[in-house]
Amino acid sequence: MSTSGAVVRTNAGTKGVPRVEREAQIVAAGSLAFGTEGFAATNVQSVAAAAGISKPLVYQYFGSKEGLYAACLDEAGGLLGREIERIARGDSVGVDRGLRTLEGMFALLDGRRHLWRLLHDPTAPTTGDVARIVGTHTSRIAALAHEGVTELLSLAGVEDELDVSAMTATWLGIVDSLMDWWVTHPQESADAMVQRCARLVMALFTDAQQAGR
Repeated sequence: MSTSGAVVRTNAGTKGVPRVEREAQIVAAGSLAFGTEGFAATNVQSVAAAAGISKPLVYQYFGSKEGLYAACLDEAGGLLGREIERIARGDSVGVDRGLRTLEGMFALLDGRRHLWRLLHDPTAPTTGDVARIVGTHTSRIAALAHEGVTELLSLAGVEDELDVSAMTATWLGIVDSLMDWWVTHPQESADAMVQRCARLVMALFTDAQQAGR
């Protein structure tokens, strides 16, 4: 698991549970709490209770509430970044790559949409380790988006860097909006969202083609 602060950790666990396993349990409980209630409304005591441990143990492992949140954020950001990167290294390009990226994100977050809320919590700290981790994962995802948009536009003969920059920002905004909408519509399955996105893209491209005739 990624470390997120200056807390020195040993390999020892508690009550016979290996430390790495105990940390994973705490991060899972913390991610659910932060992603459901938000950073400001979450308290360490409730996270400890959900993980079946004492509050002092959370502080022993993570140093502070901010340290725990940073670890949860790093875990969630890493999961999402690795999935997007996996798709980027595949064979799909252009619009297909975009749709496959969305498909991978929906599949990854299905059943744990709280991770998206965790990654976009307006009550979270904006300084220290949290800000550093947000910056790291945001930059990674933005770089992958830029790469995909560059491929897409090059297929249409568009190579102007400002065009690429504008379209990358647009794409990232579309992804954020779609994920936010999905999180607020829990009745919508991941498969349903994949199909919806495909329909929307098809409609947009069809209208563009017809308008160009």
